[in-house]
Amino acid sequence: MIETVLFSGLLDLPWWGYVLVALVLVQVTIASVTIYLHRHQAHRALDLHPVVSNFFRLWLWLTTGMVTKEWAAIHRKHHARCETGEDPHSPQVHGINRVLWLGVFLYVKESFNKETMERFGHGTPDDWMERNVYSRHAIHGLFLTGAVNIALFGLLPGLLILLVQISWIPFWAAGVINGIGHYFGYRSWDVPAPDASRNISPIGLWIGGEELHNNHHAFPASARFSVKWYEFDIGWMYIRILESLGLATVKKVAPTPRFSAPKAAADLDTLHAVIANRYDVLSRYAKSMKRTYAEELQRLRHWSPSDAEVLRSLKRALLRGKALAGVEKARVAEALKKSRALDTVVAMRQELISLWDRSSASKEQLLRQLQDWCHRAETSGVASLVDFSRRLRSYAAG
Repeated sequence: MIETVLFSGLLDLPWWGYVLVALVLVQVTIASVTIYLHRHQAHRALDLHPVVSNFFRLWLWLTTGMVTKEWAAIHRKHHARCETGEDPHSPQVHGINRVLWLGVFLYVKESFNKETMERFGHGTPDDWMERNVYSRHAIHGLFLTGAVNIALFGLLPGLLILLVQISWIPFWAAGVINGIGHYFGYRSWDVPAPDASRNISPIGLWIGGEELHNNHHAFPASARFSVKWYEFDIGWMYIRILESLGLATVKKVAPTPRFSAPKAAADLDTLHAVIANRYDVLSRYAKSMKRTYAEELQRLRHWSPSDAEVLRSLKRALLRGKALAGVEKARVAEALKKSRALDTVVAMRQELISLWDRSSASKEQLLRQLQDWCHRAETSGVASLVDFSRRLRSYAAG
């Protein structure tokens, strides 16, 4: 009798059938979040057919209770105020444990911030359904889903499936992606400090490709999160399927570096290509400087071992441009005085960054700066800088 009450539903499935149903339903929710809320609404990286857009909006109301304007506004603010006191959910500010386990509460708290909604919530749906159903009765969709689950699968399986549906996004998106995604993992791109975004995994299956978080912060307007050959973004696969059916239009993806024979002198096309591929430029710069770093550390070990140890311990920070302060900064400055080559490559890295940081400079000014940078690199006497400048002059416009 008890078993009949607990498991009696329109569908009688084996235990693994209920697990499979839960995973499939969760994948639809994940696709709704990453494709509709994130890539379409928050970043406008693609356009969706109204049928698809409205389906995702309805599904999110039924399974999460999230409001499009709130989600998009909070996420846009996260990008604009990343790792600062105004970032709604930075583990660098709030602590990893608070964001990982209580990230959903940080989201809810920020959703009541009217200034955030007004400043960052522009361009989101404001039709009759949004005003009178999805926003006004955000929680009611979950009750409807629970009733349908119980009717289809029985009381216990229906409630368990509902629990998985309700908890998946708050934990994996609000907790893991916003928490671990800014704390642990690998970095493919040196996004500007203080942004600490990380790629959690090169296999973006568990949460729709959102695991490739550092890639996303480097290219936020890209509809595809995978960039390296070994990365897989299942959200991008879903988008390609929708595109093949005429239900989606991709507007932008991360640039792919193109190269030609090195030009005698950098021109405007070179400048545009360097700026467009700035993260690739910085990544290649760090790799090209490793040889110089190794040679200089070997030389310093013989006559200034303490300085060699300082530079060795901070090798990654210097090559990646991490900001140093206090005693560390003073020790590094003193150690760099013992190596003209390392002092040069560290200083010229920052000069290279100013090519895309100087928003007030004209194209002609930036071109002269690039040409001057290449000239000084090639006359510096540092072999790795000479080689890198030649590589820089080979960047070609897409």
